[in-house]
Amino acid sequence: MTLPLLATIVLAVLALGYTGYGRFIARQYALDDARLTPAVEIDDGIDFVPTRRFYLLGQHFSAIAAAGPIAGPILACLQFGWLPCILWIGIGVIFIGAVHDFSALVASVRHQGRSIAEIVKITLGPRAWLAIMLFIWIALVYVIVAFADITASTFVSGGEDLAGSAFAFNPGGAVAISSVLYLGLSLVMGLVERFVRPPLWLLTVIFVPATLGAVWLGTQLSTVLVLSTKTWGLLILGYCFIASLTPVWALLQPRGYLGGFVLYLALFVGTVGMFFGGFEIKQEAFKTWQAPGATGALFPFLFVTIACGACSGFHGLVCSGTTSKQIGKESDCKPIGYGAMLLEAFVALIALATVMIVATSETAGKAPGTIYGAGLGRFLAGMIGEQHLLFATTFGAMAFSTFVFDTLDVCTRLGRYILQELLGWTSTAGALLATAITVVTPAIFLEASGEGSYRIFWTLFGTSNQLLAGLTLLGVSVWLKKSGRRYWYTIAPMVFVMTITVWSLLLQMKTAFGALASGTGGFDTTTINGIVALALMALAAMLVSDGARELRAPVAGPQEL
Repeated sequence: MTLPLLATIVLAVLALGYTGYGRFIARQYALDDARLTPAVEIDDGIDFVPTRRFYLLGQHFSAIAAAGPIAGPILACLQFGWLPCILWIGIGVIFIGAVHDFSALVASVRHQGRSIAEIVKITLGPRAWLAIMLFIWIALVYVIVAFADITASTFVSGGEDLAGSAFAFNPGGAVAISSVLYLGLSLVMGLVERFVRPPLWLLTVIFVPATLGAVWLGTQLSTVLVLSTKTWGLLILGYCFIASLTPVWALLQPRGYLGGFVLYLALFVGTVGMFFGGFEIKQEAFKTWQAPGATGALFPFLFVTIACGACSGFHGLVCSGTTSKQIGKESDCKPIGYGAMLLEAFVALIALATVMIVATSETAGKAPGTIYGAGLGRFLAGMIGEQHLLFATTFGAMAFSTFVFDTLDVCTRLGRYILQELLGWTSTAGALLATAITVVTPAIFLEASGEGSYRIFWTLFGTSNQLLAGLTLLGVSVWLKKSGRRYWYTIAPMVFVMTITVWSLLLQMKTAFGALASGTGGFDTTTINGIVALALMALAAMLVSDGARELRAPVAGPQEL
């Protein structure tokens, strides 16, 4: 099968999913534009702001389309082949991932813009709220540690990735310096916008080309920032601490704005490359049911490895945290909630394409960000000329790190908010301490890990992320039941996701505690994963117990949906 034909089939399936199953799910929620949304009803000009569908879709998509749907499919393809990945992404996103995002968004809109944790508190009670808050915090910590480690690995890729340069060139160093310059540009843009207040078009004309200039400059200064993986990991965590305490106007907003251009340019390059680049598929369609290692079984590890490419619990936090407060009409929930998740599946398809065009022998020992950058670089070089391959490949890898920095900032902020709410730390000192705890925990994990540990961290990250999606669907199902509505379309995916993720947790616990029992284990990545898996299992069991109780209980009288 050719790459263009495969991409066409996947896009056709996603389109049918949106027009078919997406329409069916929308009917179940009885979306009604006559009903005032929280954004319209409250409209405080700060958090609750009615936003036009097109702009909100772009904002929401930029928030959810991070590095997850890139790294996950690449790792899974290398382990199991591209065909299982394609099947799970296509089927999973239509019947599970997009349903989860859509449901979380509608539930929040119908609950005055409340978060998923607050909805769980209303539907399942205070104990369930405490359990899901702790679960979300642990899941966020694993997002931080997995993404920090995988980005650090991208920053130290070896010097043989690109041949033919006429000067000393370090690909990882080029990506590192480009990423640092990009963050510096974002900070400068935020300060200029705040204190000079030029028109947005002028900022765009200046800073978007400057971002591409940072990529070029990175190729010229590629040997300036050559550090070890652990050093980069700790520096990235230091960035998390500072960035999450920095006012949003100074870094988060301008970085998100510039990152949006990088994201859409990467999507454009990937689309053109897949359809018109003339590349052949070199990876095997199917490799094995059981790869070597503790996480080598296709069932359940294919699903949790692909993670955000098909289903992501993190999206529920975005849907109920910011997006629900900007929905102007209820009918907008379908394109934004269901549609944006299908777009994320397209991001996953492009990521798969970047590894499918490379032989397995050429990917050995390379981090997903490096593989993605090289693949996207090949696509871009086909458009601008092979003589610009260094620039093109550096751009591809920097695009990956750009998505990571957005996620790291948001996750650290959310982790701080959760600890402050749980512990009642409302002061500035409380914010500093909560942030420190959220950052130091991943730092301890990284210090205890070895080279390439992101592969093991990634497995538990994907597991916790998808288990959070299952717990979110559980809370939504209880709400639907109490409203007198059908809820099989949320219960069915919940059962599947719960089964896969609990299976994954059990296997990771077995590996960790088996090694400790035999005397071969220590305080390493596997042991950390086992301990955290046990904690996640206990918290999930509390939530499932409370959810099962509510689902069994008779409905006193249907509540308003």
